[in-house]
Amino acid sequence: MTINQQIIIHTLGPSFRACTRIEQASIPVAGKGEVLVRHHFAGVNGVYDQMMCLDRVEHTRVVPPVGAGVEAVGEVAAIGPGVTDWQVGDPVAVVRAGFGYRHYQVCPEVELIRIPAATPEILAMIPSGVSAVLALERVGELGTGETVLITAAAGGLGSVATQWAVRAGNHVVAVCGSDVKAQWLASVGVNRVIQYRREPLESVLAKEYPERLDLVMDSVGGPVFDTLVRNLAPHGRLVVCGYTSDRLPTAEVTSERIYTQLYWKAASVRGFMNYRFARYAPPARQKLLQACAEGSVQALVDPRSFRGLESVADAVEHLLEGNNLGKIVVDLRPIPVAENQ
Repeated sequence: MTINQQIIIHTLGPSFRACTRIEQASIPVAGKGEVLVRHHFAGVNGVYDQMMCLDRVEHTRVVPPVGAGVEAVGEVAAIGPGVTDWQVGDPVAVVRAGFGYRHYQVCPEVELIRIPAATPEILAMIPSGVSAVLALERVGELGTGETVLITAAAGGLGSVATQWAVRAGNHVVAVCGSDVKAQWLASVGVNRVIQYRREPLESVLAKEYPERLDLVMDSVGGPVFDTLVRNLAPHGRLVVCGYTSDRLPTAEVTSERIYTQLYWKAASVRGFMNYRFARYAPPARQKLLQACAEGSVQALVDPRSFRGLESVADAVEHLLEGNNLGKIVVDLRPIPVAENQ
């Protein structure tokens, strides 16, 4: 590839498609201690992408024009002066907010992640899978022999979290929104799958798991969050990993304060934001990649094909509509000449 393109957020608003455009740029030059990376695949984080366009990411002020996308895998295209640990052609992963949706980026050597191969499966693990491990272990105090519930359980984050909880020897309840997702979750050892379009979550929990949820990992929020809080067990922990149902401005919540439901059970609600746990990411990443190599965790990549930066908006909408099965990945490799003929 001899050109460089990138997706830029040029205005603020609720639509990623309307707020972004593809712009031509020169290929950057690696300086001292830097590496030029050519992207092969980019991971899609639709909720984060939309929140960026709304300037509702607390730790990042969005002042257009600004880059979009977070994680990518590819290869080292060039190295700058002083770089000794990397060679041209080495496979590499990069996680940098604002730099994912582009063909090339220059990155400080210290921020590069060494990987066995630049594949879509790696993007299912880095950083989404790593976040799942950290949320469960560092915040949720994942143990064994407990009842663990995961929402959005067949998504990029949830698919790894679900397997990690099963792997640890827990009774796992997985919530999803389609029969295809339910079938996959059953195939990885989930004890109870709740397909919420067929079974009301509130009714299932009230009947089968009343105040029995020891650990919950929720990225949905809204009424789902309220239902989960009501069914926490004594000493139960609910880890908030996002709130997709509340990503746009919503009506004021007027229900009783949450401490009235937590106090008598000595339960807790805890927040997880991955960048707050960055120092724990390297060992978690190593442990997760080892589990994948051993076959105890599967990398789940959405089967729908997205190719080129022009498909990113489609991919974001695919995720926001809840249609994805696993991690959504966009192929940024140049199309072979034979496919163009």
